[in-house]
Amino acid sequence: MTETPRLQKQLRLRSLVLFGLAYMTPIIVLGIFGVIAELSDGGSAGSYLVATVAMLFTALSYAVMAKHFPVAGSAYTYVRKSLDSRVGFVVGWAILLDYLFLPLVIWLIGGSYLHGQFPGVPFFVWILAFIVITSALNVIGLKVADRTNFVLMTVQLLILALFVILSIAHLVNGSESLVSTTPFTGASGFGALAAGAAVAAYSFLGFDAISTLTEETHDAERTVPRAIVLVAVIGGGIFVLVSYFVTLVSPGGTFDNADSLAADIAKTIGGSLFGAVFLTGLIVGQFTSGLSAQAAVARLLYAMGRDRVLPPRVFGWLSERFHTPVFNIMLCGAIGLAAIFLDVATSTSFINFGAFTAFTLVNLAVIGYYLKHRGEQLSPWRYVLLPVVGAAIDVYLLTQLDSKALVLGLAWLGIGIAYLLVLTRGLTREPPEMATA
Repeated sequence: MTETPRLQKQLRLRSLVLFGLAYMTPIIVLGIFGVIAELSDGGSAGSYLVATVAMLFTALSYAVMAKHFPVAGSAYTYVRKSLDSRVGFVVGWAILLDYLFLPLVIWLIGGSYLHGQFPGVPFFVWILAFIVITSALNVIGLKVADRTNFVLMTVQLLILALFVILSIAHLVNGSESLVSTTPFTGASGFGALAAGAAVAAYSFLGFDAISTLTEETHDAERTVPRAIVLVAVIGGGIFVLVSYFVTLVSPGGTFDNADSLAADIAKTIGGSLFGAVFLTGLIVGQFTSGLSAQAAVARLLYAMGRDRVLPPRVFGWLSERFHTPVFNIMLCGAIGLAAIFLDVATSTSFINFGAFTAFTLVNLAVIGYYLKHRGEQLSPWRYVLLPVVGAAIDVYLLTQLDSKALVLGLAWLGIGIAYLLVLTRGLTREPPEMATA
């Protein structure tokens, strides 16, 4: 009898941390520096510090849930197990919006940078190159993707380190102080810092993506929670440190070229050569992030397919040769082709709705777990107080999305609820139970 293909346990703490950091793309702190600087009125480091603290509350809730439910599925699994299976489906559907379209946005940004540098090459060629190479690596398996992540993350972090070193050298040569509170306070107070933090928080999505790899991780009950919190802390530390020194080089909150400000700063502190190196780093970051994002959505679809919430013969199928969800990987690549016809503003306007919806309900799921297991003497502050704070922060960030994002997000949620009604025959039956193997 042929054994059914299963996800293989092959990842450890270092691999998960690299995966999460790759998903976050640390170098994006430079790519969107001008945007955060304008929103925070010169207080980018403060905005990232606020975002880091805010996201740590949700990261701790994800860590709790990953410990109790070491299976693939992320927020979808945690909410259905702790609150209600139908609510879990809605959460899975909501975050699917973010997961499905995030690789598209990543490839679109990378393709836009390359097309701007090499306008003679058609834009669609860059998009196809991103999709084909990334999909091939994810089909082959996470061992290959993990090695690739290690190399690409090393390059990306080296460029970030060089950016900081050159910034310090530029400040020293100009006899400017390296110590200032302005990058943390800005010129307009906490309101501006919070506005910047609402955008900066989007860069922290990597910590929840880690939970989708639970079934491929050794000692998942211990390793995955540690990795989730470590990624939030390390990523936040990088964002705060880099934005602090870059703010000292380019202070203020009004710029003529906010969208490309970091590229100009790179030339200022290191000349044209470093400007080219910086561009290379951004492309490397986009490729690494796309690799992780596609792997994550493929496994979320696999979890929903195995659960029979989505057709199991399609979404719950694993390749016998590679032990990877090949169809899901290819589907994500096919959706990414839409990047050829979209612009960055349109494609990014709605992907954040699902993330903050899921973050809020994962925090509530921790409280739900506490209420169901009060006899286990669980810590009230760990299972109630911290999740309440995390949920409140996430709701606040959700309200900071623009109206277009809210309308599109609610429309996507409406489609999901309609599908749930069909699946459960008007909520008269439970959605299929997820396997824990």
